[in-house]
Amino acid sequence: MTIDTSVSKKLDIIIPAYRMHSQSFRNALDGISEEAALRRMDNNTNHVVWMAGNLVNCRYWIGNLLGIDDKDPYEHLFNEARALDENFAYPTLEELKDSFAIISPKVYEMLLIAPDELLEMDYPFGMNVSFVKENVLNMIGMCIGREDYLLGQIGLMRKLLGLKGMRYDIDDSLSY
Repeated sequence: MTIDTSVSKKLDIIIPAYRMHSQSFRNALDGISEEAALRRMDNNTNHVVWMAGNLVNCRYWIGNLLGIDDKDPYEHLFNEARALDENFAYPTLEELKDSFAIISPKVYEMLLIAPDELLEMDYPFGMNVSFVKENVLNMIGMCIGREDYLLGQIGLMRKLLGLKGMRYDIDDSLSY
């Protein structure tokens, strides 16, 4: 595996995290059945499908920030971390994995070529945090942070579902 180089040095931290999340997404979902993926603990937690769907939605969000026109087919369920709603028919884990596999390499390619001018463009995301400039770069960073959070939740759910903890195996054939 080679070290990724991007046009913008501002993405030198983002790209390895992005690629590690791609590996972790696969590892975190490994062995979780469709039935188990819809279980909620004490009816208080989100289920794994909701978590995975939000993570996939982050990938589409980053892609849209970078100029990709593809839309998340499940955006109506997950956009802006929409709350879990038991009345909705959620996609299967397999459908989410497929969607992840479609958007992730496209986003990766755009991360490699994103120029500083694009990353520095204003992008209001409404957090109003005095020390965070609301621009494309920081929104991408927020999405990466959200992916970290969701992967941690899925990792915890694995244990609550009686599965082993997530592996950190690397699949060198996964190029994004």
